[in-house]
Amino acid sequence: MDFGKLFSLEGRVAVVTGGSRGIGRMIAEGYIAAGCARVYITARKAQAVEETANELGDKCIPLPGDISSMQGMDDLVAEVAGREGRLDILVNNAGAAWGAPFEEFPEMGWDKVMNLNVKTPFFLTQKFLPLLKSAASFERPAKVINIGSIDGMKLNPWDTYSYHASKAAILHLTKRMAARLISDNIVVSAIAPGAFPSEMNKAAAHNTETVARGIPARRVGDVEDMAGGAIYLASRAGDYVVGTALPIDGGVVNASVPRDFVDPSGH
Repeated sequence: MDFGKLFSLEGRVAVVTGGSRGIGRMIAEGYIAAGCARVYITARKAQAVEETANELGDKCIPLPGDISSMQGMDDLVAEVAGREGRLDILVNNAGAAWGAPFEEFPEMGWDKVMNLNVKTPFFLTQKFLPLLKSAASFERPAKVINIGSIDGMKLNPWDTYSYHASKAAILHLTKRMAARLISDNIVVSAIAPGAFPSEMNKAAAHNTETVARGIPARRVGDVEDMAGGAIYLASRAGDYVVGTALPIDGGVVNASVPRDFVDPSGH
């Protein structure tokens, strides 16, 4: 066994949804550094996708689009299939959040979040299945990594009803998908992020010191924390991690809580 290549992604092809910013960008950057031949990133805002691809270099290919619809998913799969004969890694990261008091919570806030956070990862993986199977072998399985949240494992204090439900759902859906797809040599796992600076988690981005007081590790996550976990699951090192959700949260879910606890919620 060549342990020097245990975490290598040399030559692999990846798709990262929601890859223009936040956690998706962190993962894309890490995959390129770990040796991916090409990392396709997608998000709704074309300018943001193009800018991120330019910043990450020629191994990052922008494919802007809206994957909240079946047609949008079909378009993305067709774009990738027109360029690649296989897909080694799919990261289902694109997501949405919505907060409103219980009495006022709208149907739109339910449907938008549940569709993008739960429906899209399932059907996008289904649509990419032929390309994933083309990449997969017993010796080197293809990988699907769903991005959940520690809010799927614990409550935050906010009225984010559909977000909580969606993130609990995607973690359980990961187990069900993993049980089926392992027979095709496709390993499905998940990451449950804690507090990382992003547009979705503005508290971690703009009130870093306050949020850090509620985290046993005493800091919010950074690009190396997220990239490290995502590389682990995507590489040979993570081949035997099937259906599992990896919390990357500085100890919020599983470690003791500091006395001056301030809930860092946000992912």
